[in-house]
Amino acid sequence: MNLKIKFRESFRPFAPSVLRDYVDEWFETRPGEDSPYMLLVAGVRNERRVAQDDGMQALDGLDKLKARRSEVPAITHVDYSARMQTVDRERHGRYHRLLETFRKRTGCPIVINTSFNVRGEPIVCSPEDAYHCFMGTDMDVLVIEKTLLLKSEQPGSAAPDRETYLSRFELD
Repeated sequence: MNLKIKFRESFRPFAPSVLRDYVDEWFETRPGEDSPYMLLVAGVRNERRVAQDDGMQALDGLDKLKARRSEVPAITHVDYSARMQTVDRERHGRYHRLLETFRKRTGCPIVINTSFNVRGEPIVCSPEDAYHCFMGTDMDVLVIEKTLLLKSEQPGSAAPDRETYLSRFELD
């Protein structure tokens, strides 16, 4: 996702959205602590971490970033923390239903949560912005409300040249 959609360094982790009912199984939080707006950082629970063998412990610098640190590596920072969002039925109705469906199919109550933009681009604010970002990146599917768009079904003329699209934004 970093390389094909966000166009940023591959080592940068994403934030997790986790179903509130499962947060304590995955993260070290105080009992009843919520983070509905992604404001808190919590450690990934020890039992979800990947044991580091001698070879991984000997890594230095950027090589350390390549080591898988947990069962959910895309959201686990080098220090085993994650900037999480807890998702509950009352506050996040539709999003909660999506995560619950994902959990039932995969056994995992966590999905990646990231801003909708490529690095250097302002965050998407309209369906038109979303469509341009969708067509200018390697995203396969875009969902806006109840509309599902497949890249393979979009007219060829709708796809901007990637370099032209990305050149509009100053990359980090």
